[in-house]
Amino acid sequence: MTATQLPLPPDRRVRVWFGTHVTADHISDPPSAAAYESAMRRRFVSLRVTNDPVVVPTTDS
Repeated sequence: MTATQLPLPPDRRVRVWFGTHVTADHISDPPSAAAYESAMRRRFVSLRVTNDPVVVPTTDS
């Protein structure tokens, strides 16, 4: 397998929650998502911040 055929790491979805409402939603590569999550945790100390993998639906044949 060559370098161009390697799968990319899965994207991450960072969300900032105000109760049950999403106030910020950001999708990016894992390092950028971690940096964004860290910034949102500093900015919104009392709100819940999640960092989850992006789930891509697959089609079964």
